[in-house]
Amino acid sequence: MRNRTRTNDRYSRSRSGHAEGAGGNSRFRSPAAGRSSGPARRQAPLQGEFTLPKTITPALPAVEAFSELDLPKPLLAALAAEGVSVPFPIQAATLPNTLAGRDALGRGRTGSGKTLAFGLALLARTAGQRAEPRQPLGMVLVPTRELAQQVTDALTPYARSVRLRLATVVGGMPIGRQAAALRNGAEIVVATPGRLKDLIDRGDCRLNQVAISVLDEADQMADMGFTRQVTVLLDQVRPEGQRLLFSATLDRNVDMLVRRYLTDPVVHSVDPSAHAVTTMEHHVLHVDAADKQATTTEIAAREGRVIMFIDRKHAADRLAKHLLSNGVRAAALHGGKSQPQRTKTLARFKDGQVTVLVATNVAARGIHIDNLDLVVNVDPPTDHKDYLHRGGRTARAGESGRVVTLVTPDQRRDMARLMSTAGIAPQTTRVRAGDAELRRITGAQAPSGVPVTIAVPAEAPPRPRGAAPRGRRGGSRSGAARRSGSGRRSSFAGSARVDAA
Repeated sequence: MRNRTRTNDRYSRSRSGHAEGAGGNSRFRSPAAGRSSGPARRQAPLQGEFTLPKTITPALPAVEAFSELDLPKPLLAALAAEGVSVPFPIQAATLPNTLAGRDALGRGRTGSGKTLAFGLALLARTAGQRAEPRQPLGMVLVPTRELAQQVTDALTPYARSVRLRLATVVGGMPIGRQAAALRNGAEIVVATPGRLKDLIDRGDCRLNQVAISVLDEADQMADMGFTRQVTVLLDQVRPEGQRLLFSATLDRNVDMLVRRYLTDPVVHSVDPSAHAVTTMEHHVLHVDAADKQATTTEIAAREGRVIMFIDRKHAADRLAKHLLSNGVRAAALHGGKSQPQRTKTLARFKDGQVTVLVATNVAARGIHIDNLDLVVNVDPPTDHKDYLHRGGRTARAGESGRVVTLVTPDQRRDMARLMSTAGIAPQTTRVRAGDAELRRITGAQAPSGVPVTIAVPAEAPPRPRGAAPRGRRGGSRSGAARRSGSGRRSSFAGSARVDAA
């Protein structure tokens, strides 16, 4: 095991938006080439966040273009072909260091470019190598199936350019195909913890050759109760290997992972609430409980796409059915759907066949939709991190967007407390269905009232007698995840069960 005593208990907060330190490395650029991005914006830390580790070894300075990095030429050509020319701040700050083999701790809101920040380093440092059957060389752990697929989709053109093979390993899909991909010698495995453990237990995968390990959305893995599974997996990789931890928020659940597995990491941290304030509008709409459904329906009937978050899967199904009956092309997305159903529903939302996605927190992370300018919390979240991640579905990659939360009188105090914890000062407006202010803020309009039908994707065949329930493996369900919204009933719910995926 690498010596990890250098950083233990030596913590101090880094400046927002900067990699700590200002050192140099002849492989890249001299210390004199460092640039300041201006004074850091002062923000109070989010409640429960730990103090970030102080970098001991000075970090290499940030770059302004991918061409300044020591990337393989095929990767640079792939970036150009994909129209990616200027690195996002988290990429510019971390890539010079991760390409040199440094551990990294990156915090940035969803849509800030974290996937390429770790993905380019992973691919560049693995390029030119071939994996033995069942022995990947790099590993990306993620909390949900949707995020695993998003990471795979994002990295595939770049992996292809340097002839690296990716294997996506998640629950809810045939394990035999995933085992075959690993047996064929995939260099990079993108996985949810539970399914990867299953494959290891079956003898279809070994992690002893993994030299680069990535934890993406580490806080959600901890929140969902996967910390133990993650540590079991990380303890199997090469002890001298490189570890990269990226997340939208960093709380004390992640502290143990940082202390145990990161050695002298380069730290780049942008307060997610600070970034969100500058890139999106936040609105709290006070509504009467009796008027909430009519208000929700008018918002859903707007022009353009919208994601509506609701606590429970049965309530999501009920709201989607109500919207369809009123002429709104809606579909529900939650952990009670099979993976093929979830994949098909997302595809229809992305291509415009579905205009309203009624989702539980399964969609709060791991889903990227271009040009989505409105997110509606039909049921307010109970945790500030859930609020930030739901809102992160809009205003991605510098785009603008709005987050609207419908709040009934009995929810006002809790919502005010949540916003304060998140560091957000929303615009608060009293509205009713049909109001001009509701139209101005959300684009709401009266629904057509003509029922529409959207074909439901076919369910997967029934599982064999005695098999584990779908969704219980692969990082999509956990008892710990049920904490969010526990004890509350949705305005559209007929069941008190809380959806965990």
